Amino acid sequence: MSEYVIEVKDLTRDFVMGNGLFNRKKKTVHAVRGISFNVKKGEIFGLLGQNGAGKTTTIKMLITMLAPTSGTCKVLGYDTFGQEKHIRNRINFIFGGEYGLYRRLSARDNLKYFANLYKITPKVRDERVEQLLELVDLKDRADTRVETFSKGMTQRVQIARGLINNPEVLFMDEPTIGLDPVGSEMLRKTIVKINNQGTTVLLTTHNMYEADELCGRIAIIKEGEFLTLDTPANIKSRLTPRAAKPVTHEEITLEDAYIQLVKGGDMA
Repeated sequence: MSEYVIEVKDLTRDFVMGNGLFNRKKKTVHAVRGISFNVKKGEIFGLLGQNGAGKTTTIKMLITMLAPTSGTCKVLGYDTFGQEKHIRNRINFIFGGEYGLYRRLSARDNLKYFANLYKITPKVRDERVEQLLELVDLKDRADTRVETFSKGMTQRVQIARGLINNPEVLFMDEPTIGLDPVGSEMLRKTIVKINNQGTTVLLTTHNMYEADELCGRIAIIKEGEFLTLDTPANIKSRLTPRAAKPVTHEEITLEDAYIQLVKGGDMA
């Protein structure tokens, strides 16, 4: 059995645009252009890039929502297109924002509803719901409607919802978007907790501090192609003196390295 829970090789995804009522000329958009990477079991892997860089398209292929145009895309040893029935009950995903929950239901009832979708038995379901409410620090608000929650609390319910089927791999697309610093910190702590319990995490984010703190390795993507794939420390160590601002070695941040790479600067 492979040591990797995610295996991607030469993955591409194209979209054909146009051909509408007022635009009959077709245009092919190359959203993902031949990326390759692997993720080990128990890893937190970061995918960074600007809006439109191909991050969400990549995640949608990994979670079996989109078929690749070409290349290999495997999760837990199975092709994400053609063998998706072997994958879907073993993974879960969380998109940023406040979507994916029934806001007029309580946190507890939301989790019970999604557990029922996975056909989890009532006994196991009730035990798991209580465990997850405790994990995300919401036991005292378990029976309150989600519509009354702050963004941070809503995102913690989202994480609990994403863990309801005890997934081996959790995909998180900008989970801290729109959160204040306190909410973001609480969410980062929750991500560390679930990773320590054995869940592999693939994370996209625009928060460079978050990526630096959480991720063992990071890939930076631009226009569908990887600019680099390495540990945060190694990426920062290659920052050249031609960065936008003069910095000492101790002051170099992942944001400095990210900006230089995305803007087309040379790395050492």
